[in-house]
Amino acid sequence: MGPFGLMHGLVDALKVAPGVLHLRRASAERNFASNVRSNLFRGVFATAQAALASAPPTRPLSYDNEGSANLYLERLQIDDYDYPSMFWLKQSFDEGMTSLVDVGGSIGIKYFAFGEFMSYPSNLLWRVIDMPAVAERGREFAASRGAPAALQFSGDIADADGVDIIYASGVLQYLPQTLAEIVAGLKRRPRRIIVNTAAIHPSKSFFTLNSIGTAFCAYRVQSRDEFVAAVTAQGYTLRHEWRNIGKPLRLPFEPGHSLEDYAGFCFDAAS
Repeated sequence: MGPFGLMHGLVDALKVAPGVLHLRRASAERNFASNVRSNLFRGVFATAQAALASAPPTRPLSYDNEGSANLYLERLQIDDYDYPSMFWLKQSFDEGMTSLVDVGGSIGIKYFAFGEFMSYPSNLLWRVIDMPAVAERGREFAASRGAPAALQFSGDIADADGVDIIYASGVLQYLPQTLAEIVAGLKRRPRRIIVNTAAIHPSKSFFTLNSIGTAFCAYRVQSRDEFVAAVTAQGYTLRHEWRNIGKPLRLPFEPGHSLEDYAGFCFDAAS
């Protein structure tokens, strides 16, 4: 082993030395508790309740607050990892689907961002379902931009009933119910489900605690096979899946639970 290899070996050994590891964990905890700008994660838990019980007392324990409602006012943009879901949305519109529920759609981010690059059906219904505080901020924001009546907001997941498409981007990890449980509770289920930026692990299901800067949230990570099996058990077939390359989930001190990429899926109702 050369001198550089020896040096790297010593550095790696120091990182996991008990005293150094304790200091690193304490520093990470302070950063997590005081975070106001970053998207941070901490810990591995069996339940959402256990994750929330571990939260520092410095922030609310939910997105349902004014600070969180204002997080995305400046993010009406398309990210690189949005394009697969945009493809399936356009495909859906081309196939005659005209009603959509955007679960966790905040203030209508995707409605405004995608509308710059695709034509919507003239009879479109785009209903955003989010936390009540966020839905109210969305109504105000949409009105300020002169958005058409096609864009609606709700704080009730029951309003996902009867639409052609459920679209869920970056939200499933925050919901108290899984996607399969939401679909199971609908009287009239969608023809298509499009999922993007979902926290999907190759083999493990667990919760972690997420600091979004304005709040702490329980954060669900599902194993790929468990997730797909639960949705297909509701009468759907997996049409397509993709990786959101370049969007990782870094869980400090838990490399086996970290994600290299998030994931996306398109499911169609079985005929």
